[in-house]
Amino acid sequence: PNLITLTGLSFEVFDVLLVLLIMPDLEGPGPAWLYFAFGIGMWLYSTFDNVDGKQARRTGTSSPLGELFDHGCDALNCTIAGIVEASAFACGISWQTVAIVFFTTMTFFFSTWEEYHTGVLYLGYINGPTEILTLAVLACFASGIWGPAIWHVPASQGLPLIGRLFPETWELMDALLMITAIAMIFGHCLVCCLNVYSACKEQNRSFFATLPQLVQYVVFAGSCYIWLSNSTTIFTNNHLVLFMVTAGTAFGRIVSKIILAHLTEMPFPSYTVQMIPLVVGAVIARIGWFTPSTELFFLVISFLFVVVAYFHWALVVIERFCEFLGINCLTITPRKQRAKTE
Repeated sequence: PNLITLTGLSFEVFDVLLVLLIMPDLEGPGPAWLYFAFGIGMWLYSTFDNVDGKQARRTGTSSPLGELFDHGCDALNCTIAGIVEASAFACGISWQTVAIVFFTTMTFFFSTWEEYHTGVLYLGYINGPTEILTLAVLACFASGIWGPAIWHVPASQGLPLIGRLFPETWELMDALLMITAIAMIFGHCLVCCLNVYSACKEQNRSFFATLPQLVQYVVFAGSCYIWLSNSTTIFTNNHLVLFMVTAGTAFGRIVSKIILAHLTEMPFPSYTVQMIPLVVGAVIARIGWFTPSTELFFLVISFLFVVVAYFHWALVVIERFCEFLGINCLTITPRKQRAKTE
């Protein structure tokens, strides 16, 4: 089952490689087949992500490691899929791309925080892994058929019924991002808070004591915003993908630690060492000490640090789970061997 999960993620990684090779400016326009490849990659990821759990139950190999592995890949895919979708929308090296990526990370963080307290990953009637991802796939196909320019017509033209509610200078993409932000805040994040409040009430715990746990994401997102707002090279010299992958890997560690704490009934983790480069980078950028060359050097070092730290931590955790449970990570242990272990 874990191999199915990893294979699904590989389709999205392949799409990002296509972006870097064919459309590194995330704007294009690229060839029509590229947008169809984006949509197919997302659809395959979603399919494999839904199948892995069924395969685990069918083979009797469901385990806490499977849940951690699945959610960990989903956390990394928040950034990967965001980059691919931004490319399909021809958002380019812009704040539109940043918004798309951080919308996905914010919703996933709130869902994980909610699951830690409620014990249930509630996705609602309209959720990211199915309905929203289906819309993203269809959007990729639309870009392949009509071209990505359809997302950059005036909002009044793209949304004739409500387009006049937005400023005249806004594109359809700007309006869609605003609608998404409103739906995310009131239709998802607020619902997560209400569910956590209900769980705390049932368990006779203080809901307000859980709110400081959200500071971790505020620091993460705030550091990224400050760094990008004061950057000397990320936007101007096309290093946004490198920055997003660096931040996305740090986010993957943040969320995976929360999932691990949930599975092992440990206290809520409020810090990860991989946030240090983002916070330090934000401080240096805000002070104005970066030059384009020194900022790129610091960004590359930060990327290497968070990637190495993430995979070292992941391998250690996986090894300990496998040793404790008597299972393999990417292969199924024969039933007789599992019975002896049990």
